[in-house]
Amino acid sequence: MTDHTSTSGEPTWGIELTPEHPPERVAGLAALAEDEGFEIAFASSHYFNRDPLVVCSRMADATDEIRLGPGVVNPYETHPVKLASGTATIDELSDGRAVFGVGAGDRSSLSNLGIERDSPLRRVLETFEVARDLWDGETVTHEGTFTARDAALNLDPPSDRIPVYVGAQGPHMLRMSAKRADGVLVNAAHPRDLEWAAGQLEQGLAERPDDHDPFESLAFASVSVAGDETEAREAARPPVAFIVGGAAEPVLERHDIDRDAARAVSEALEQGDLPEAFGRVTPAMIDAFCIAGTTETVAERFARALEYVDGIVVGSPLGPDLEDAVERASEALSRASSRDT
Repeated sequence: MTDHTSTSGEPTWGIELTPEHPPERVAGLAALAEDEGFEIAFASSHYFNRDPLVVCSRMADATDEIRLGPGVVNPYETHPVKLASGTATIDELSDGRAVFGVGAGDRSSLSNLGIERDSPLRRVLETFEVARDLWDGETVTHEGTFTARDAALNLDPPSDRIPVYVGAQGPHMLRMSAKRADGVLVNAAHPRDLEWAAGQLEQGLAERPDDHDPFESLAFASVSVAGDETEAREAARPPVAFIVGGAAEPVLERHDIDRDAARAVSEALEQGDLPEAFGRVTPAMIDAFCIAGTTETVAERFARALEYVDGIVVGSPLGPDLEDAVERASEALSRASSRDT
């Protein structure tokens, strides 16, 4: 088995903070995560939650060292040039700690807004390549999946290079991220999915130009950790519903998820009936798409995941008690890796 570690020789610890709570609460969680040893904090993006870039600005004020940025924003709801500008602003506010998490977005959420998710791979690739040019101070004219004419930014981000992490699940997006991005956020929590994804990433890395920076693969894993197993699993229902709603057929097949059950979740999401969607989540879906349980259980799952990736982003829901979950997740990561907190 390949030993996946960051350039420091130890797995990277990341965390996803969901702006379903006021910005000050999320900023406090970022500060706690920093104290607990996390290195990257992503503010997730869904139209029904608070704006991730606004929340990132509060996170920047509340922290000193942790890298932070939107994750994962999509270039459909917001023009790519605006995403580049917003991320550059976070880099300025944080004294060069920004990261850019970008992906194609949830098909079910985009459908609520009447947005068709066309040419997702090309649009994501063009988005971060244009963003890189803008961050380098270039004036950009681009005609592709989106249009930009003589676009430039009126600010100079302090980072020499803002790292781009692509949210990916399908084979083509995984391979593209390994070939062109700085990192990948693999939308998976189960070793079976991560092993398959690692194979796709290896194909992309074989085509990666020699002059590119080292590439980092992170499992962007739904995690729910608590002192009580049942409470942890119950809290996992909402994020698992969204994962199931966007899961491709081969992913469902890999875990033998009942198609009718998955369709019921997806249809409820598209109709905007979140309670119905969450209620339709089955135990098998939680097992497949979330690392849920006590600190001990989660540590064991983290260790298995780290056989295939360079680090883990502890994703939503974290757990029924957020502050407790951040501390438990840190303890679980410490047990699963070589690091002591």
